[in-house]
Amino acid sequence: MCSNSSVGTTTSSVVEEKTETKESFSWRERLLIWGLTWIGYIAIRLIAPTLHYRVSVEEGGPPEGNVDPGIYVFWHRCVFTATHHFRKRGIVVMTSRSLDGEYIARIIEKFGYGAARGSSSRGGVRALLGMHRDIEAGRTAAFTIDGPRGPRYVAKPGPVLLARNTQVPIMPFHISVEKAWVLDTWDAFVVPKPFSRALVRIGNLIHVPAAADSAALEGFHAEMQATLERIRDYADENVESL
Repeated sequence: MCSNSSVGTTTSSVVEEKTETKESFSWRERLLIWGLTWIGYIAIRLIAPTLHYRVSVEEGGPPEGNVDPGIYVFWHRCVFTATHHFRKRGIVVMTSRSLDGEYIARIIEKFGYGAARGSSSRGGVRALLGMHRDIEAGRTAAFTIDGPRGPRYVAKPGPVLLARNTQVPIMPFHISVEKAWVLDTWDAFVVPKPFSRALVRIGNLIHVPAAADSAALEGFHAEMQATLERIRDYADENVESL
């Protein structure tokens, strides 16, 4: 149970965050965000339901392909397919305070996600604290682990710290698509072609002990990086055999 004062504080923080985000963009940027939000939303609504999904879980992963509450981590280029596959579960996703992060946040919110605005370069501590509270309330958190600006396929350490502090497991996953348009962006963003096959590969769960010191945290970070690379390779090699 939360006291009225804590509810008021949380509500105030959300209002302040939205106000700060809105005022940080020029009117041209806000117009661009509005347009990209609706283009992205409509594209996902039209294309993603036509995909033929299959879920594959490696040994040590959750049998049902998800864990709740947990901390999901995945590469930035999988945002399109991940948004649809894990929709309407109340998952809270860290998104950057950049223009790109803002329209991504608005798109995923239309699919039932929450957005914790922050990144490794700006607002990250505040966002992690917010995600900590969300996990304590029973919600799952998620990270585009190499975002917001890369380098591509290099995992950030935030989820390992959050896993230690909340004592919920990290669940890496990757989604490969048989046929797709690959955009000329830093993350090689994937937009699947309609009616393609999509393989969701779930990695083994990573449990970080509460007593883990900095050396141990580096080891769990390396394990997370290796798992993400392993499941990406598996999904890419096996998506056409669905």
